[in-house]
Amino acid sequence: MLRSLHTAARTNLAPTIKHLLENPPTASSLLTCNGHIKSIRHSKNAGFIDLSDGSNQHSLSVVFKSPLDVLAAHQLKVGQSISVKGSWIESKGSQDYELVFNPLEPDHAISIIGDVGEDYPIQKKLSTFQHLRNFPTFRHRTATLGSMLRFRSVVESKLMDFFNSQDFTKVVPPLITSSDCEGAGEQFKVESLTNSGKGDSEENYFFGKPSYLTVSTQLHLEVLALSLNRAWTLTPCFRAEVSNTNRHLSEFWMLEAEMCYVDDVHQLTAFSEKLVKYITNELRNGAGEDLLNSRFSREDVKIIKARWDSILDKEWPTITYTEAIEIINRVMNKGRLKNRLQWGDSIQTPHEKWLAGVHFNSPVFITDYPASEKPFYMPKSKNYESERPTVACYDLILPEIGELIGGSVREHRYDELLAEMKARGMNHEDMEWYLSTRAHGSVPHGGFGLGFERLLAYLGGMENIKDVIPFPRVPQSCSC
Repeated sequence: MLRSLHTAARTNLAPTIKHLLENPPTASSLLTCNGHIKSIRHSKNAGFIDLSDGSNQHSLSVVFKSPLDVLAAHQLKVGQSISVKGSWIESKGSQDYELVFNPLEPDHAISIIGDVGEDYPIQKKLSTFQHLRNFPTFRHRTATLGSMLRFRSVVESKLMDFFNSQDFTKVVPPLITSSDCEGAGEQFKVESLTNSGKGDSEENYFFGKPSYLTVSTQLHLEVLALSLNRAWTLTPCFRAEVSNTNRHLSEFWMLEAEMCYVDDVHQLTAFSEKLVKYITNELRNGAGEDLLNSRFSREDVKIIKARWDSILDKEWPTITYTEAIEIINRVMNKGRLKNRLQWGDSIQTPHEKWLAGVHFNSPVFITDYPASEKPFYMPKSKNYESERPTVACYDLILPEIGELIGGSVREHRYDELLAEMKARGMNHEDMEWYLSTRAHGSVPHGGFGLGFERLLAYLGGMENIKDVIPFPRVPQSCSC
């Protein structure tokens, strides 16, 4: 028994700075703190280190006596990882407590765990996010980008709480697929290096047929939802789209949900609004404190809070695609024929941002898009007109971001789904696995996909989604 207790004591994790600040030990306790030096400064009688371990937005203030002697002995620099053993005392500064290192105390100690070179790029000075992308292994040590990683974790945990409260089951659809859910052909092909270039016979394909990285897990998620009633997932998706905008990635994460016994697109819009408002409300009620405290600019904090307010402070309007075209032509384009959109034209990102950010000044749902713009699995709208054929779908548009969510009712009838696939010239035999769900106990159902990085960027006040994902993958960029 004593041996077991001794082993447990040796293997316990050291407390994080977050834990120490939220659960402070008794004053005058002797303890050890570990972290990176964020900044270092000194006067004649005392030196000061801001020590951060990334566990929250705060640094721990370490005060050291005899600063010239300490600096001469240890050559302390910004970026080093160090371990400091000293006295935990009540602080006279901005923090309630600080750690004091006195080189004359035999029980006190300071040691460098990992040194830095002269070319260490993260210094206590302002750097643009674009510049920091040149240093993918170090950029998250900055306050803002470190906070975005913690923010991402917080939002994921709140998503789990929300979907649990709505009786959803979290599932893990495959990332390798033989199907193109969106039908746009923007897929990455999966090949074994040993079989690459050996021809198109089945034995030369690793999986027996051409396979790809998924652009959306929707089709497999539908299969699982039909067994579970409601299913959701948060998974990476991949698009081989040559686009280098501030809202596109080649590898991104998508929150997707499918729910049974849904036959009206407005059930989906109401659920989507409920989801996004739940997350935002949790942030405003305290879960976003770390994010806000990590920003040094009051203007940044003001923008973040204004975005939360724009989500929470009113019900979101819903318009049809046809109404959106009319509003854009009449108000945004002021009736000018030169910029006029024709029915059937795509609503572009500038139009979306204007609708949400200027015209409505709030998130807005656009429903009932033309059938020609949407994939094969969407049924006709309830207000279907043969001269202007539309499908039961919707997009959620946010100010500054544009499209955040795309969803629809799914065609659950076998004959109608098969007829649409044939009309589009699809090889329905390759999709028999998907069609089979409509032949055996099908039910009305629907769902959506939400771009997770776009949500984080909007709620976190970031302008580029490359800065809300740890290692952004975009065309011509995969440095590590």
